[in-house]
Amino acid sequence: MSATADDAADRGFVGRLGLQPGQVVQELGWDEEVDDDVRAAIEDAVDGDLLDEDADDVADVVMVWWRDGDGDLVDDLVDALTNLAEGGAVILLTPKAGRDGHVPPSDVAESALAAGLHNTSTVAAGRDWTATRLVAPKTARR
Repeated sequence: MSATADDAADRGFVGRLGLQPGQVVQELGWDEEVDDDVRAAIEDAVDGDLLDEDADDVADVVMVWWRDGDGDLVDDLVDALTNLAEGGAVILLTPKAGRDGHVPPSDVAESALAAGLHNTSTVAAGRDWTATRLVAPKTARR
């Protein structure tokens, strides 16, 4: 794939996840296995650097890299809510099927529900990762 095609795919990926310039994104679960091209596409989309897991700033989006065997997904999703702004989203990045650390979609859905979140979209994020956008359900207005 050409660099231009890769760039177009990156823009589509971040657009489908609702990322926009000016948003603050915190990154959790980084290690050497993550896709730096996905990280760069997200930084380009929000026109800013990613906050690390030690940041105390309020984030519009919390991006979580998670692999089977990383611990308890429910606990990590609840932790992702700590700095999340009201109306914000969690983007859960998991390895695609057939890759080491793959997390079945049913496990993602079950864990999200247990953490008080629901899935709004799932898209391919780079060659090896799947991104799932999770949000808190809207409460009934009185």
